[in-house]
Amino acid sequence: MWQTIGHEWAIALLQRAIETGRVAHAYLFTGPANVGKTHLAKEMAAALNCTGDIPPCGSCRACLKTARGTHPDVFLVESGNGSIKIDQIRQLQRQLALSPYEGRQRIGIIADFQAATVEAANALLKTLEEPPSRVVLILTAIDASLLLPTIVSRCQVLPLRGVPRQQIESALIDRWHERPDLARLLSKVSGGRIGWAISATEDPSVLAGRQRSIKELQSLLREGRAARIQGAERLSRHGDVAGVLRLWQTWWRDMMLICTGCEELVVNIDRLDTLREQASQCGLASAKMATRGTEVALLQMEQNVNARLLLEVLLLSWKRIRPI
Repeated sequence: MWQTIGHEWAIALLQRAIETGRVAHAYLFTGPANVGKTHLAKEMAAALNCTGDIPPCGSCRACLKTARGTHPDVFLVESGNGSIKIDQIRQLQRQLALSPYEGRQRIGIIADFQAATVEAANALLKTLEEPPSRVVLILTAIDASLLLPTIVSRCQVLPLRGVPRQQIESALIDRWHERPDLARLLSKVSGGRIGWAISATEDPSVLAGRQRSIKELQSLLREGRAARIQGAERLSRHGDVAGVLRLWQTWWRDMMLICTGCEELVVNIDRLDTLREQASQCGLASAKMATRGTEVALLQMEQNVNARLLLEVLLLSWKRIRPI
């Protein structure tokens, strides 16, 4: 039984491909970070080698080994120091060239392939053009537009979208036994990123990091140009700049919603009073510009733009807000 939360249409498509024996030699799962792309890829790998009656059964030797990351025919490639190198792709190609050891097929999963170097992408293209028999490749990426068109054209693309808020909330309560009030907050703040919501449930430091990022935003909004430039330099050294920007984007979007009378759709419901006050000072036009600017910054980060310069431009574009 598939354990992936949400993405029912994608699961149905993959299940049908397995049942009919029409599995593609390469798949590309796209979608926002933490939306469940890599989890679905691992479940697909388990299903391909599952020995149960209805794959993936989750209890056979192949499923258990795949879940633990110890199956000898399933290989996961992830970015090391921010990028996927050609040596990683070449090693994967050597592994996939061998016959399956335990399972029916060998499966290579390459997570966040938008982080691959040009050399690595070109090396993989050769495998996609002449795929070995009994091999399935599964790539994941934020967006197909960030990859070489020649790679995308050789994959079956499954664009995954955010998981509905109600589904995340129910899963956190039913599976992780989270408090209903906290499950509601996490489901809203996650923005459809089920992986983030689960991490926040299992690791208290995730929510603590959210509080720090909101505090940093409040401080920067009250500061002038010099302090914001220093803030950009400080933030550029953060381990997850994109995660901070995504959180800040929800804050600006919430201000837009309040300015337009749609307060019931606000995400950061635990900071409603602060949002109301700042929305009254900022106004719709400035909130809209900041939301769009943050979105552009996130896209540029995926294209390896200098993070410090990008953040300076973004922070200096924000309207200064009086202390509350």
